[in-house]
Amino acid sequence: VRLKRPETTLVASLGICFAFALLAQALGYSVALGAFIAGSLISESGKGHAVIELVRPVRDVFAAVFFVSVGMLIQPELLWEYRVAIVLLVVVVVVGKLVSVSIGAFIAGQGTQTSIQAGMSMAQIGEFSFILAAVSVQLGGMRQETHDLILAAALLSISLNPFVFAGLATFVISMA
Repeated sequence: VRLKRPETTLVASLGICFAFALLAQALGYSVALGAFIAGSLISESGKGHAVIELVRPVRDVFAAVFFVSVGMLIQPELLWEYRVAIVLLVVVVVVGKLVSVSIGAFIAGQGTQTSIQAGMSMAQIGEFSFILAAVSVQLGGMRQETHDLILAAALLSISLNPFVFAGLATFVISMA
């Protein structure tokens, strides 16, 4: 950043990211953990605001590749075969996260409306769960079928989240 050359900052930041990812992998950890640590270190340097703007286009490309690769893991015939289990998992996650985040926010001193909105915004299976599930399968902690169910439930919960949020937000506002 001190060189005031954006391309140097971009390459150095990506180099740090990849170096930490490779180091984590060499130590037997997830490459995602290494990249996360690298991002935390860059943020702590005080130059995170400058780096984030430079890295954004690269991040978007990797995000697209990530979601394409995750999408290719979903087997459509399994969606139909395990539809009941997938729907139950989505209901448990959406309701569980909505209630637990809302209660947590309320206990933390937020108002009722803000607490419910926070719960609604978190009522999905996040993208990081894809990584955790994949690592669990690699380490033998989860069967491939369970991984596939989680991916399908995540896809469904992410797809439903805007509709759930809009519907519940309308309900909460009408109650206030």
